[in-house]
Amino acid sequence: MLADYGYIGLLLIVAIFFAVTTLLIPFSLSLPARLAIYSRKFRHYIQTRWPLLARFIPPLPSPPKFMQIVPYNPSPVKNSTFECGMETIGKSWVQFNFRYYFYALVFIALDVLVVFLYPWAVELRGLGFSGLFAVLVFIGIIIVGYIYAWKKKVLEWK
Repeated sequence: MLADYGYIGLLLIVAIFFAVTTLLIPFSLSLPARLAIYSRKFRHYIQTRWPLLARFIPPLPSPPKFMQIVPYNPSPVKNSTFECGMETIGKSWVQFNFRYYFYALVFIALDVLVVFLYPWAVELRGLGFSGLFAVLVFIGIIIVGYIYAWKKKVLEWK
């Protein structure tokens, strides 16, 4: 059953890769032209954003230094479970059914789908037929993945 989840994840990764490579790169340009455009954009981004990025570099070594200052003294009182101002009654470790995690993963996959469809919806007229075709293929791959999951009865609660 876990192998089926792997195939569904693989289909989602293929769909996301297809969306990224087709929607972000213009179809009319050759590969060297696209690489030149992106390297120029990257250089411009670094040149204009360097003062902002440089502000975040000096504090990076700080957390390990602060962690050395704090003493480490574990005790049974510190390690006890304490919730909402009361001592815990019963087991504090509750195991959830695996199906809850799977439905959370399906929700995240749909969330990613919405994240990739939003820019397409905003730039619908500017992308033209090639953008429409790319999104239809992207949605097609997602639908094939969900049909596969449905046929394998992965989405059923047992």
